[in-house]
Amino acid sequence: MSEEMKALRKQLLRDERSGYDVLDATQLAEMEAYCADYKAFLTNGKTERLSVREAVAAAEAKGFVPYRRGMELKAGDRVYTCNRGKGLMLAVMGRESLAEGVQIAAAHIDSPRLDLKPNPLYEDSGLAYFKTHYYGGIRKYQWVTIPLQLRGVVVKKDGSTVEVCIGEGEEPKLVITDLLPHLGGEQGKKPLSEAIPGETLNLLLGSCPIGDEDDKDRVKLHVMKRLHEKYGITESDFASAELEAVPAADAVDIGIDGSMIGSYGHDDRVCGYAALRALLDIGTPDKTAVCVLADKEEIGSMGVTGMQSAAFDAFMTDLCDGQGVPLRVCYEKAFCLSADVTAAYDPNFAEVYEKKNAAFVNGGVGICKYTGARGKSGSSDAAAETVGYVRAVLDAAGVCWQICELGKVDAGGGGTVAQYMANRNIATLDAGVPVLSMHAPFEVVGKLDCYEMYRACKALYLAR
Repeated sequence: MSEEMKALRKQLLRDERSGYDVLDATQLAEMEAYCADYKAFLTNGKTERLSVREAVAAAEAKGFVPYRRGMELKAGDRVYTCNRGKGLMLAVMGRESLAEGVQIAAAHIDSPRLDLKPNPLYEDSGLAYFKTHYYGGIRKYQWVTIPLQLRGVVVKKDGSTVEVCIGEGEEPKLVITDLLPHLGGEQGKKPLSEAIPGETLNLLLGSCPIGDEDDKDRVKLHVMKRLHEKYGITESDFASAELEAVPAADAVDIGIDGSMIGSYGHDDRVCGYAALRALLDIGTPDKTAVCVLADKEEIGSMGVTGMQSAAFDAFMTDLCDGQGVPLRVCYEKAFCLSADVTAAYDPNFAEVYEKKNAAFVNGGVGICKYTGARGKSGSSDAAAETVGYVRAVLDAAGVCWQICELGKVDAGGGGTVAQYMANRNIATLDAGVPVLSMHAPFEVVGKLDCYEMYRACKALYLAR
């Protein structure tokens, strides 16, 4: 190929190089260090409550303090507000007035899981179980025959709160059983979505009875006795509990080359951590930089800790009131990066992707102008000007990015918090890390994409 043709291709055609061909040795070393910290965050933050705890500890170590309504703030001040232990909002005050807008990165830190039902404990045929109700869009067959742990809180009748942790470290784990193939002929004929009914996602707790032979529910009683000894709870206390069954495995490197990370909860803690860490690592920005870590996205962002809640507006109103700026004025000039994962192209399932518009592992941050389902239903569909702004910022910072859709037009779709930020009159664009096996109990992401998401958030916090 002539030099003239090479130059013309470089000038006119899209750059489709792997991020590994773009980053230098120093950046690759920084990538590994960043991903080591991210793996620790994942392992220690397997629920939204635990993620918030980890985030607050990291923020306070970087000088963030709890925001108190009415406190005076100046450029460079670092504050946070914790929303009921399950959501978090942080801000680094900028040099400019809030009338010039804010730079926001919003992610969610809840992930698909199994929640205990209000009356979960029962015994059947000498085995004790917890009944569950799945949370978010799971593929039920993926949750059987894997080690699980139980995390969460129980609020007792006297108002005290007990933190529950069952199955951590060397402790015994929980599991959901499946049918053996020798007897699974009829089960095997069912569609994947029906092979494991939701009501059979019951956690196996124990098999050892106590008491006399003629006593009833001896195994159930033994389980409850152990729970009472450890946590001081009774069966009635499950009515006011939030207990989540999550995979017991830690985050690990994947691949002979160690270039990927496998873990539960990449969706969307991979973007949540990037948004958080980027905010912690910046100095004083021109515009105020805000990080939002929300709950309940997997079930529609409803509730007091979801992105549709007024909690975010209250936080921003307080900041604006401190400068005498109407909230609507701030929102009109604000920008939000809706930091949520996208589907990585998987050649094993090529039939559901449109390859020219798919996101690829090691392609960098996946920018999605719109999400939604089929006819863009449930999407904010960002304006061309918004996409152009983000392109310019990322290119100036040397961040690897790719433009993408979730999959083929009629294959399905999904939504993020973008629509709820856009509804506030905030210019919003979806962008995130491509994920393999999204919503599975064990998802996979590329380390390079994780690092580029962090760099993208950092660049946008510091942008004008």
